[in-house]
Amino acid sequence: MEIFKTKAALKAFLQPLKASAKKIALVPTMGALHNGHISLIKLAQQNADIIICSIFVNPTQFTDPKDLEKYPRPIEHDLAMLADAGCNGVFMPNVDEMYPTGADEAWHIDLGNAEFLLEGEFRKGHYQGVTQIVKKLFDAVEPDVAMFGQKDFQQVLMIKNMLAYFKLPITIITCPIIREDDGLAMSSRNIHLSPEDRKNSLVLSKSLQFVIDHFNEYSLTELESKAKSFYDNIDGVELDYFTIANGDTLEPAKSKDENNLVALVAAKVGSTRLIDNMIINKV
Repeated sequence: MEIFKTKAALKAFLQPLKASAKKIALVPTMGALHNGHISLIKLAQQNADIIICSIFVNPTQFTDPKDLEKYPRPIEHDLAMLADAGCNGVFMPNVDEMYPTGADEAWHIDLGNAEFLLEGEFRKGHYQGVTQIVKKLFDAVEPDVAMFGQKDFQQVLMIKNMLAYFKLPITIITCPIIREDDGLAMSSRNIHLSPEDRKNSLVLSKSLQFVIDHFNEYSLTELESKAKSFYDNIDGVELDYFTIANGDTLEPAKSKDENNLVALVAAKVGSTRLIDNMIINKV
């Protein structure tokens, strides 16, 4: 497995592979890898010849400086996981490589109204930062396909909107959420959960599963109300939102007959903010 610190070294590695018509997949990450990330590598291997994983903790997408500061960076662990998974190359630039001193880094693109909903309400400017760094990574790798996890459902939508904005010829593949045995969605943030928080965190997947299991029994309003009631009287858990939305717009669903419905939730568990979602496959 090759490791690259600069865009120039990465491009030198990829150039002959592209010349021989190898298909390139990019798996962008911020490190602190878990089996959810490895599932992205495995799915990438089914869709491409060469797999490049990027590890970069991007400062422009953190709305809270403390969040950036405490973001885990277990690099040796990450590299061992990627090598075991059969990743071909790892792009690990520093901040100066991606945001050169003196360069004009002004960035604001139209991502549609969905930018300002859900996570956009709680983390203003977050998706401008996300799409800015993803565009930089796409420019560095020029992949044929890129893999993103469904857990960040809104992020995937924003990246697809960014692709359309720039008319980039890259296929986005959304990978299913990987869960712990008890249902908690795998996340790099889970390491911050105390034993009590870890137990309480299961309310997210349980409330979502309730909507899936009872979708045909209740109205949308009743489903949301009953799901939100899961969060009543749990000490240390603060619900930010629970919604059943149109997966293309993230606007609240108006009818159960809409295509592409998704239930999404965000809650603060202890001092850790978690997100989760489940796609509603109507029977």
